[in-house]
This record gives sequence, C-alpha cells and structure tokens, in this order.
Amino acid sequence: MDLKTVDRQPVRVACLRYTGPFGPAIGEFWRDNVQPWLQANELNVSTYGLALDDAASTPAEKLRYDACAEVKPGFVGTGLYHLAIIPGGKYAVAAFKGTAAEIGAAWGEVMSQAMPASGLTFDTTRMPFEHYGKDFKADETGAFACELCVPVETQEPPPA
Repeated sequence: MDLKTVDRQPVRVACLRYTGPFGPAIGEFWRDNVQPWLQANELNVSTYGLALDDAASTPAEKLRYDACAEVKPGFVGTGLYHLAIIPGGKYAVAAFKGTAAEIGAAWGEVMSQAMPASGLTFDTTRMPFEHYGKDFKADETGAFACELCVPVETQEPPPA
C-alpha cells in the first residue's frame, strides 16, 4: 500500500458516536444514523471516521467510533452529537477502495507494513482517521473509496 505525506489543516467537526464491534456494523451506523443526520442538518461536506479504541485490546462491545462531519464555527445541529477538532499537521495517507468488511485489514497493512517501510514515525499525540470526500458513495457491492490518514512526526525520514 503506497503512502503519500500531506500537510492537513485542523478541521472543526460534529461527531456522532457509535459503540460496539468494528466492521460492517459501522457501515450500517453510517447508513442508518449518520446519513439521515447529515441530511436533516443540510450538511453536504467532507466526513471523517475515527476509531477511538484499539480493537486488539478493547472488548468489542466497548469499542468507540466517531462519525464526523466538517462544520463551520457556531454550528448548531439537531440530535445528539458533540463537537471536536481534528488536528492539523503532517499525515501519511493511503488510498483505500473496498468494503466495510475490508477496511480493518487495510488499516492493519498501513500500520504494520506501510508505515514501517516508509521510515515515517507514527505521532501518538494525534489520532488516525478515515477521510471521505463530500461526494462519497458506496457502489452496488458496498465498496467505497476513502483516505486512511495516519499522523506522523514532523522530522523527515533518514535518507535511503
């Protein structure tokens, strides 16, 4: 999986919280909860997915995930949500195309293979996230495209 490095600006977001097993249930959460909420609040914006817990060390029923939408300062929406800032800075970005059932393996490949091979260092003070364009759509098979964004420390990797 190829990584590119990009500098991202901080983003103000409104987040809806999902708690439970990662995988296809998160896709259902987006379809059944997040998409109707976005429509009700007239938000046609970039969205983000943040896994707040490590599936390897947290019981599945306690895993937390925030589905977030970019919002302007002063945003007041309907329903239960919280506001947050996704920090700016340098990120390693991998393009993903697949289904909700496949995204976990893609994250595993980025973190265990692509990041070490790149010479970049994961910045543990910021969270990795998925970035979805405002034109996001899943096809008839459930496949979709997004960016897997991993915060990296700002020092440059050593020369090869």
